[in-house]
Amino acid sequence: MASRPPTKSMSFATLLKGKTVLITGGTGTFGHALIARLLGVKAIKKIIVLSRDELKQSQIQHIYPKESRLRYFLGDVRDKERLMRAFAGVDIVVHAAALKQVPATEYNPFEAIRTNVVGTQNVIDAAIDQKVLKVLLVSSDKAVEPINLYGATKMCAEKLCVAANVYGAGSTALSVIRYGNVIGSRGSLVELIDKQRASGTITLTDGRMTRFWININQVMDIVLECLDVMKGGEIFVPKMKNAPVREVMELIAPECRIKTIGMRPGEKIHEMLITQYECGRAHELARMYVIRPEFGHYDTKWLSLAPLVPKGFLYGSGSTDFKLTEAEAKALFAK
Repeated sequence: MASRPPTKSMSFATLLKGKTVLITGGTGTFGHALIARLLGVKAIKKIIVLSRDELKQSQIQHIYPKESRLRYFLGDVRDKERLMRAFAGVDIVVHAAALKQVPATEYNPFEAIRTNVVGTQNVIDAAIDQKVLKVLLVSSDKAVEPINLYGATKMCAEKLCVAANVYGAGSTALSVIRYGNVIGSRGSLVELIDKQRASGTITLTDGRMTRFWININQVMDIVLECLDVMKGGEIFVPKMKNAPVREVMELIAPECRIKTIGMRPGEKIHEMLITQYECGRAHELARMYVIRPEFGHYDTKWLSLAPLVPKGFLYGSGSTDFKLTEAEAKALFAK
């Protein structure tokens, strides 16, 4: 299917000129990458890193000791008063703070809900009250047809962000970016392989398991594009390819034995990014799909030139239509 961007994208320097950007959960893998990318834009006014971890904040300060545009806020998205103070004068919020580990959230459901759901509601309320121009929620493929608590909390967070545009009254636009496994992020498969490699044995929960894969630089490209084109209410899904987890293990550590240990609580065999219920609202752009809001009064005219995906389109990691070739996999997982 031919695809094309519906509008001419402005340069990121124009998008961010004179702007203040705040990143919740800004000391994680995503935050580190976004900070580096934003600092490359000379016209940006300020970057605020909000997180609970003073150690990780100090580590970032050591990486950028002379960067006057960086500011640091200790705080938790559970604390709305702190967010109200932090969001004062902020133009763009990228909301990446979340409890993400599937087993941990299964065993600590109250904590996951307080951070991922209530915390997102606090971000929305503070952003609207402080007249933030744009809010982009970082979501996950696990939010689609969720079977675990982490996925369910991310589904709720997506719904909250999309619906909140009604309350933004045109002054605050809120959208979502939804993607799969980030290669090399904390707690990722690549990190697991690195830790287990010396033993000669790598553990796999189920040999049938497949996942979508994307590297952090690709994520940053799409995040900036989303911030550029978003009007509020959209769910952006980067174009990603999938591969069986076993094949990825064999590619990264061919010398190791793979031991199957059984599925963990809340795990899926395959992940989904766009369901049959969403495909009727999903448009294809050059590097991503955009899902229109299901209801409400949203500005979707900018998508009018972007074709809809074909009827019956399913974007799942078990589909061979989106499978990584051997050459693509080697390039993607190369260090």
